Amino acid sequence: MTYRLFSWEHSYFSGKARAHLRYKERMGDLGEGYEDILATPELTEGLLAPATGSIAIPQLLSSDGSWVQDSSDIIDFIEASHKKVPVIPNAVEAPRQTLASYLVELLADEWMVVPAFWERWHYSLPGIEPNHAHYNAMQWGSMIAPAAPGKDRLAAGEYIFEELFAISQARTNPQGVYAGLVHLGCNKETEQAWWASMENIFTLLDTHFGAHDFLLGGRPSLGDFGLFGPLYAHIYRDATSGFMLRTQHPIVSEWVERTNGDNLTARTYGQQLYSLGPDGELIGRPATSDGGQWLTNDQVPPSLDALIAVFFEEMWPVLTSTMEKTAAFIASPAHKLGDELPGKTFTADPPWIDHQTGDGALTHDFKIGGVQARRMVIPYHLWMLQRLNGVLEEATATETGRECVTKWLQQFPRGEELMELRDRLSGCHVRKEGARLFSIG
Repeated sequence: MTYRLFSWEHSYFSGKARAHLRYKERMGDLGEGYEDILATPELTEGLLAPATGSIAIPQLLSSDGSWVQDSSDIIDFIEASHKKVPVIPNAVEAPRQTLASYLVELLADEWMVVPAFWERWHYSLPGIEPNHAHYNAMQWGSMIAPAAPGKDRLAAGEYIFEELFAISQARTNPQGVYAGLVHLGCNKETEQAWWASMENIFTLLDTHFGAHDFLLGGRPSLGDFGLFGPLYAHIYRDATSGFMLRTQHPIVSEWVERTNGDNLTARTYGQQLYSLGPDGELIGRPATSDGGQWLTNDQVPPSLDALIAVFFEEMWPVLTSTMEKTAAFIASPAHKLGDELPGKTFTADPPWIDHQTGDGALTHDFKIGGVQARRMVIPYHLWMLQRLNGVLEEATATETGRECVTKWLQQFPRGEELMELRDRLSGCHVRKEGARLFSIG
């Protein structure tokens, strides 16, 4: 079976899905492989939107006509059909490693997205130095007008930045992605705290990847592909942050190249390092750490625990509030059970703009780096938590598994609260259809 991935190189979640497909293909676990197709406006509006009701990128088309939209859905879809080299440990045999991988994916997808997006768009603002606005415009213009000459592609990107994002008014009248950052709680008061959170994560990853080539050892897992989302397109490739990452965090930069699977020196999965035998023959061994395998005995090294601690300290309070706020909204007169909810978005959805901005019913207070602010509630997080809960229940189905997971979670601030996830989701379950969400109680 051949797959077609409709993506952009500068897209956060395209990088995640593409890296996963590339891994499966190179490890001989993707049938006839995949084709990466630039999702031009012609294709998004003329093919993707009619097929799935969404122009969100990435989207996957299989040769049997099945469409999958959303990077997590794409990975789940591929993993269900191609099991030779799984990227998710067995939840019964390795419950801690499995949960660690899902928690890193959630942190990367829905928390690190804020500083990653801030980095791209802050350094595109007029008057900010260093500045990569022209590079950013070229990325967008080459997607909008791919067949045009270079100077016209650049002009197309610059035009869209002003017409759609009003980049010259971003500080006084945020629109487009700039409005989205404000809705996510990133503004003048919090932006440095968000970036400090990202810098802290880089430092923790320097330590971890200084000892292990991937999160769980010597080959990538779901958590690696989740983490690749923010670190590839928005950090590694963007001009300003890319220079910073290469010069200040070269170990993390090398992990990006390794996970992308396209750098010989970075020593990637499936690669062999060779030595010379006594007769001058080549003798190969796995190029990556830990024998090219995940760590044995369900080990989660302390350096990875440190990253999980960020999830519980920074993101978990927002997720618990999201469950409470959404349950209250679903039960309120403002919503009828079974109706649509705001979907996965970087800005407040227009039908719910009053609920998701200001002091609306779908907003809440949060803290980042000790700075208190307000942000929109994102019901998509509930779908991610439901997915996580299914894994948690499998991992803790036996008494041994439950004891193992509980003991591991006890080291994190509020970590044991994850064991209550099923109860906390009561009253705020959602059903996902492509990019749309609906309440189911």
